[in-house]
Amino acid sequence: MTSIQSIEPSTTLIPEKNTTKILAVGVVTAIAVAAVPFVVGAAGGNYWVRVLDFAMLYVMLALGLNVVVGFAGLLDLGYIAFYAVGAYVAALLTSPHLTTQFAWIANMFPDGLHTPYWIVVPCAMALAAIAGLLLGTPTLRLRGDYLAIVTLGFGEIVRIFMNNLDRPVNITNGPQGITGIAPLRVFGFDLAQPHEILGFMFTSVYMYYYVFVICALLVIWVCTRLQHSRIGRAWAAIREDEIAAKAMGINTRNVKLLAFAMGASFGGLSGAMFGAFQGFVSPESFTFWESVVVLACVVLGGMGHIPGVILGAVLLAIFPEFLRSTMGPLQNAVFGHQIVDTEVIRQLLYGLAMVLIMLYRSEGLWPSPKHEDKIAKLAKRNGNKPVCA
Repeated sequence: MTSIQSIEPSTTLIPEKNTTKILAVGVVTAIAVAAVPFVVGAAGGNYWVRVLDFAMLYVMLALGLNVVVGFAGLLDLGYIAFYAVGAYVAALLTSPHLTTQFAWIANMFPDGLHTPYWIVVPCAMALAAIAGLLLGTPTLRLRGDYLAIVTLGFGEIVRIFMNNLDRPVNITNGPQGITGIAPLRVFGFDLAQPHEILGFMFTSVYMYYYVFVICALLVIWVCTRLQHSRIGRAWAAIREDEIAAKAMGINTRNVKLLAFAMGASFGGLSGAMFGAFQGFVSPESFTFWESVVVLACVVLGGMGHIPGVILGAVLLAIFPEFLRSTMGPLQNAVFGHQIVDTEVIRQLLYGLAMVLIMLYRSEGLWPSPKHEDKIAKLAKRNGNKPVCA
């Protein structure tokens, strides 16, 4: 007769937190994040610091898409549309475009429409969330491939809409884009200008890096709180089995709409930051390929796992630029001249790396730990044998 081993009180499913270890890891991580632009800038110049800036934008985008794809299990191929909404909101509210196109706006704001970013960012997030609701409402009954096709169409509709909204009334300036977007101003600091702080000279790309890191930390905190809340558990239930979730009393309609709205709001935040950083937006920045890259960040890192998604976003932001800068000199060193165009090799190696990772790490580079693995690890740490029946 098989005996059932009793579970000791110490073998709980909630591990005790090692405060000292968490604090030490947090301090080391903060120092590394603060120092990395100086190390990268000293090695490669402002170009690579600018790459780090875009890596932080990709982190925010990937975390927003992870809410929809990773937490709720809803495949979204048009996520870049919310990025575009945020960017164009920042462009329209901080550039002279509207005052030059509409006399009544120029009469209301004779000195120009210089909306502060503490108003622009909430507006961008709110309008992006509304766009997420508009996308989510007609797709509530769709799953899998059908949902992917509809969201893909939504993303292309937004891009084409921005591309053609220059006539009969010029709102987005069409394919020419909007220029003259005001830079970020934080506590009186104009981030477009260099500043000396504590004896260190911070140029524009350095200043934007730290602002983007703060925004990314805010998004990480919100996503972590959501994942471990009742809403996060409802999203996980829908992801695993929507019919069972509905049978357990979860309002799947509202929960799915909330996932679309929350994910879209983070896309709007990223878009507003992108507009301020670039000073120029056009429809060419929001193509379908950008949606694919953001989705690849989520899948590559590990769907539903926040640290994995961050890792995937950073790698996919840096790896293509690394290939772009090394393939040309490498061919010149080996063959004396370039045999194949650098861009072709970059795309080839980029795609090959993605295929190999999906073959050998199908759950991502840093997947979410499984429940049984957590129990086994906790039991091993406590010196207990696994429970057997």
